[in-house]
Order: sequence, then structure tokens, then C-alpha cells
Amino acid sequence: MTADLSATPAPSEPMTPSKPIIATTAAPLTTPLSASTATPAATTVQPAHRTRIKMCGLTREQDVDAAVAAGADAIGFVLYAKSPRFVSPERAATLASRLPPFVTPVLLFVNENTTYIRAACAGVAGAIAQFHGDESPQDCWAACSPDQRPYLRAARIPLGEAGRNFDLLKFAQDYSQAQAILLDAQVDGFGGGGHTFTWSLLPPNVNAHLVLSGGLSAANVIDGITQLRPRCKTLAVDVSSGIEVPGHKGIKDPGRMREFVAAVRQADQ
Repeated sequence: MTADLSATPAPSEPMTPSKPIIATTAAPLTTPLSASTATPAATTVQPAHRTRIKMCGLTREQDVDAAVAAGADAIGFVLYAKSPRFVSPERAATLASRLPPFVTPVLLFVNENTTYIRAACAGVAGAIAQFHGDESPQDCWAACSPDQRPYLRAARIPLGEAGRNFDLLKFAQDYSQAQAILLDAQVDGFGGGGHTFTWSLLPPNVNAHLVLSGGLSAANVIDGITQLRPRCKTLAVDVSSGIEVPGHKGIKDPGRMREFVAAVRQADQ
């Protein structure tokens, strides 16, 4: 037999609460939080910029390790046989194998043939090419485009007042396929030779990423960054002789590396 669900149930007795109902809405806070209970505001000031640092001309394992420990973003190996900092492609590959993730190897070439450049770069995973001779835009493109390899192109700026006549705007336009234009001092041979060009003579607005090089050290890099950063898309720096043991090209000084990085970070504040 089933129950008759259609019947109307008798009304129940009203429930009388045994305890008073407590309001769930908190009363307004009238006492201010004390300094000890308030959450402190973040005080860390982030730098306005982070200048990328390339350390170039490394020849020894311990120098590669020291550069990474100091905070270098890229490590340069010179594959130019006439340079006192020369390393072979095989040696560059061995040194570059020590690099951790996110530290970029850069292979520097001077007027080398395309076959040599492509073979050397193929032996170093993630390598960027740097052209420091008389390479034309077509030369750079022929060496790097088949492998979609990024590259830097060095602009050799004459020393002193002669630097005023260097057309950096045209140079940057001609080499617009380069990831960045590296600014170095023009001296006999190739490479800056530890000399600086006159930074103030550069155009006020260059539509390119620039890398400042040539005679940089912890003593002058802040001034260089301050002068050049407003003139381009972004600015990086490249140091070689300024982090070496004096009188020993290709032999780096870990202390000078740390001092250089500290100066760059000071410029970023």
C-alpha cells in the first residue's frame, strides 16, 4: 500500500530558537592597523634597463667559467688567425660546450669564406656569427640565411673628429638584416685594439639595436651607456681588453670581469 502524497500535511509548530541569532556582518573597524600588523609595501626597485653584456676573446676554460659566473650574457670566440686571441673552430666548440643555457656563444669572423663560416657555426650549438671585416650585406646573408642564423655586423668608427664623417644611419640600413650593429673603433688591422671612438659624434637616433665596443672597461662603460642608450632601439656592450690581465691578450681577469658587470648594472639603475 502506498502513501497518499496528495494529502496536505498539517502545519508544523513555529521553531523557537534556543539561542539569539548572531549577526554575520562584521562591524566597521574603528581602530587602525598598527605598523607591526600592516603588510609592508615592496621596496625592491627594478632597474629601468638591463644592458646585455658580451665578453669577447676568450681562450681558456677557466675564463669561460669566470665570465659566466660574473654574469655575461654572451661569450665571444675570435676565429681570425691573425688575432692574438685566435682559437680554432674546434677549440671554440670545446670552450662553448661549457656554456649553460641562455648564455650565447658568438663566433667572430674576418673576411672568411662562406663554407668556413657555416662549418664553424654548425659545430657550436646556438652560435651567433659576428662579421668584423669587409663583408658586404650579401656576404653576411649568404653565410647565415641558409641556417637562419642571427648575426652581428661590426661598424668600424674612425677615431677622433673623423668619426663625424661615418654614416652610421646608412650602414645600419645597408645591414638591416643583422640582429645588431656592433660599434668598434677603426684601427690598423681588425678589432678595436683597446681604443675608443668619440661616442658623442654618433647620430642622435639610430633605428637599430646597437652593441657598444672598443676600449670599454669598468672605468668608462657607465659613460658609454649613458651617452648611447638614448640614441638607439636597445644597447648592449662588448668588452675584451678591459677584462684582461694587463699585457696578456686573451687571458682574462675574473676580478676585472666582476667589476665590469657591476659598473654596467650601476648604469642600469
